[in-house]
Amino acid sequence: LRIPHFTYVEEIDVTELESLRARLNTERGRARGHLTVLPFLMRAIVLAVRSFPQLNARYDDAQGIVTRFAAVHIGIATQTDGGLLVPVVRHAEALDLWASAAEVARLADAARGGKARREELSGSTITITSLGPRGGIVTTPIINPPEVAIVGVNRIVERPVIRAGAVVPRLMMNLSSSFDHRVVDGQHAADFVQALRGCLECPALLFVDP
Repeated sequence: LRIPHFTYVEEIDVTELESLRARLNTERGRARGHLTVLPFLMRAIVLAVRSFPQLNARYDDAQGIVTRFAAVHIGIATQTDGGLLVPVVRHAEALDLWASAAEVARLADAARGGKARREELSGSTITITSLGPRGGIVTTPIINPPEVAIVGVNRIVERPVIRAGAVVPRLMMNLSSSFDHRVVDGQHAADFVQALRGCLECPALLFVDP
């Protein structure tokens, strides 16, 4: 299987997102659980694919058939002692931030413990990959076939940014996303990533249905 990949990288100012995440963890973390960046990105993907359904799809290489999905089943690339596995958060569109976080944690524990069921490791429609603090500046993620898109999370770093003519410290993170060029053209890929950027840079939009 040879997928013609292309990768699109965009920087995201996650200063406001990290402020919100820290506040939610402080005020609600004990009762509802700890939030990482992933649940927010999952919510952004759920919203973005409503405008770009061709990204939430699978491509049958043998038949040349593209199938789009209304449900968003997000694969979470997870490193285990036995290699890379992709457990699947099903119906991410129906989950809030804390339910998403809990399901990611449950599936990751099951995968690393060798207890994930076969149905928990298949059926994804789009995948997220993240190396956490080892995520580097840029990556070139490999698509999880038969999907057509994968979103890669790079590490968050504080660096100087010019805003309104002044140099200010901001928390910046790159998204490195790869696409199957047989199904997704460059403009749609770029617009999809910009939709993710819009939600992550203004996190209030994550809670407003488009």
